[in-house]
Amino acid sequence: QVQLVESGGGLVPAGGSLRLSCKASLPTFSAYTVGWFRQAPGSEREFVAAMKRYNSNPYYANAVKGRFTMSRDNAKATAYLQMNSLSADTSAVYFCAADPQLITSTLGVPSQYDYWGQGTQVTLSS
Repeated sequence: QVQLVESGGGLVPAGGSLRLSCKASLPTFSAYTVGWFRQAPGSEREFVAAMKRYNSNPYYANAVKGRFTMSRDNAKATAYLQMNSLSADTSAVYFCAADPQLITSTLGVPSQYDYWGQGTQVTLSS
């Protein structure tokens, strides 16, 4: 049974930083594409970042380029999302997702991912 567990969310001031983690129970983690998505109340789930299997080059949504950095440690079966310069639009539940077979054009499509974590809440304090 595949499990993805996100952690690292919380309350952070505007301009602050957070690092999210996604721990996977996947014996061959490197063989999975991993994506980060977020969903604010009343909004659809939107793509944030992804790293394809066997590839170390992250893909980012335009809204987070230059502020967010995704990485993965295949030996630890863990993906990370370093978020800097947080602003009001970043308050959301952040999810990680994994899939063994994705092509570049589908990295940002939530329905293409087979496995999802439960999400971790990121909230900007006023």
